[in-house]
Amino acid sequence: MPTTEADKMTSAESEAASNGSTSQEVILSVPDSRPRGILRRWGLTLLAFSAAAISLPLTSLNSLMQPAPIDPHDYGARAKDVLSKTPLIDGHNDLPHLIRVELYGKMYDGSFNFNDKLLGHTDVQRMRKGQMGGQFWSVFVECPEAHVDIDDPTHLVRDTLEQIDIARRFIHEYPSTFQYCDTPSCARAAFKSGRIASMIGIEGGHQVGNSLGAIRQMYDLGARYITTTHNCDNAFATAASTVAAGGEDKGLTPFGHEYVAEMNRLGMMIDLSHVSHQTMRDILSITQAPVIFSHSGAYEVQKHLRHVPDDVLRSIKKNGGIVMAVFVNRFLNMKNPDQATIHDVVDHIMHIVKIAGWECIGVGSDFSGTPAVPIGLEDVSKYPDLVALLAERGATDEQLRGFAGENLLRVWGNIEKRGKEIQVTTKPNEAATGFANSPFMFRSTREKSKNLKRVPHNFNVNNKGIHAPGN
Repeated sequence: MPTTEADKMTSAESEAASNGSTSQEVILSVPDSRPRGILRRWGLTLLAFSAAAISLPLTSLNSLMQPAPIDPHDYGARAKDVLSKTPLIDGHNDLPHLIRVELYGKMYDGSFNFNDKLLGHTDVQRMRKGQMGGQFWSVFVECPEAHVDIDDPTHLVRDTLEQIDIARRFIHEYPSTFQYCDTPSCARAAFKSGRIASMIGIEGGHQVGNSLGAIRQMYDLGARYITTTHNCDNAFATAASTVAAGGEDKGLTPFGHEYVAEMNRLGMMIDLSHVSHQTMRDILSITQAPVIFSHSGAYEVQKHLRHVPDDVLRSIKKNGGIVMAVFVNRFLNMKNPDQATIHDVVDHIMHIVKIAGWECIGVGSDFSGTPAVPIGLEDVSKYPDLVALLAERGATDEQLRGFAGENLLRVWGNIEKRGKEIQVTTKPNEAATGFANSPFMFRSTREKSKNLKRVPHNFNVNNKGIHAPGN
């Protein structure tokens, strides 16, 4: 008869007892696995049911905490959602100019509080209501009253420095609201921290005194774009206002080529708002970096020379630049400016998008600079309404984010990057004009200066060799 496992165990135990063994070893038998397997399966089943019972209320609570999806046709809600996640950056606001002309630059005597509700277009309350994430503050100085030759001294550089000072002090006076920025990464960080990124742009090449050296100094002081011309020609280029008055569109000057090269090298944005159409084309044909229009519209929508023609819009697409839509009544409706509305602005935006694409559009109001604005865009609180109308016209949320600020930040970043690349092989541009009657070191310089009109000051010394006031 075969020996069973139990018989073996009994035999082993008997042998150990007969030998008088005191060993504490225990020989374990292998139990029947079926009962324990059943219990294990039942235990796992009960555990699964328990986990499900616990997770059901947690899942329900989780779903309650998740925001409900936004109705695609609720354009206002979509606009607010986009602007809560993306910084809306306006390319042009002239408030520092108002601080200069109304307050003589004084902000500390108690007469000015930007947190108060002010007249005009801009204050903190309305910027917050408009969900603003960034602003390029324009440091604008009027064109000279008379024609200024390239070497004629003016007070424009001084006035521009004072405007930069006003803008910087204004920004720093409200640290819980504004953060001064001179890079795209800073603008993004400011938005994440709940502050409005504040940058500086110069509205006119006349403000740098026709000097590339002055441009470099303005850059070091924080200016990040220069509007190549305002409403006057300068040493660099022809203005749209000159052509509108019947003048010849000469486009970019020879010295303007040097200006473009140095702006590219600096990584400073070249702004083509205010320039003539030929100037636009000339600069786009030679620039090594993207360009911007800080506050312009579409020429095909309204035939105003301040706007961008379609061929230039196509060039902007190739260039990787941006056109920021302007809100100026007289540019939007030339015949009846008072009838301009928010819908006119949308028409300009949609035409720019049609020709250049959604990657090339932004916003540049000219608030606090233009005396009249469109119905529906009365002040800086109205940006969400504009974004909502674009959504209603078919823009996706991604396209709305580009319009609000992502496009501008990308373009600015690319310009900055290109400047760093150029600086590796190119030193600062030293192109300049000479001065007559200087003790020149080289004969070639003396020959080139013959036609200049400068003469040294003679302190009213007459032919007799004495001071003669009145001569």
